Amino acid sequence: MRTFHISAELWRCLRAPIQGARGLVVALLALAITGCASSMSRVETWEGSPAGAADAATLKAPGEIQVSEVNGRTVGNFLMDDLALDYALLPGQNEVVFTYKTIWAKTEVVDNGESKVHVVESEPQVVRFDAQPNEVYTFLFDKPGTKVEAEQMAAAFSATVVGGEGAPVAKSSEWDPAQVAGRTPIPAATAAQISAGDASALDTLKAVWETASEEEKKAFLRWAFE
Repeated sequence: MRTFHISAELWRCLRAPIQGARGLVVALLALAITGCASSMSRVETWEGSPAGAADAATLKAPGEIQVSEVNGRTVGNFLMDDLALDYALLPGQNEVVFTYKTIWAKTEVVDNGESKVHVVESEPQVVRFDAQPNEVYTFLFDKPGTKVEAEQMAAAFSATVVGGEGAPVAKSSEWDPAQVAGRTPIPAATAAQISAGDASALDTLKAVWETASEEEKKAFLRWAFE
């Protein structure tokens, strides 16, 4: 479940008087485009209330970085593609899938109905690193000055994830969907119970389900209902 924390500024935007249908549309557009939208906090990349959530790390993604999956869980599909977002990561090994995407205005005359912008996008990238509790991580990459430079960069794109002190912790590479997605390990207490045989079959299934990727969950459900 994707969770947003509403700040005081966003709450004031939502409570502002709205006059009629047109006012509602204007208010929604303002919410999406102005500072109200930027008031949204971190996107949680897990479901439920796992251990370590209170000490989650933060991965800051600028507008050019479109994160689609974290540990096999879909976190994309936002209304605006160029939002700068923060992603909360559970401490431990994390796998982040993303693309690099920039938009450039067309200088030539365009026909009616034709897009007025060029979209430059890389192939999906993946970066894997060990997130430390409460640490803040950022994507580091070159900033092109022209569409041609952006196209050249996107063709062989790679970004570096750096920690709070600016030290690099991982470098991205082209993502292979056939690879098994990384996931946060089963909590130590639950893993110990499973090893000792103290956990029930239901407890074991729940623990494994929390760490499974979306593809693994789909495959299990297909098997279960055959």
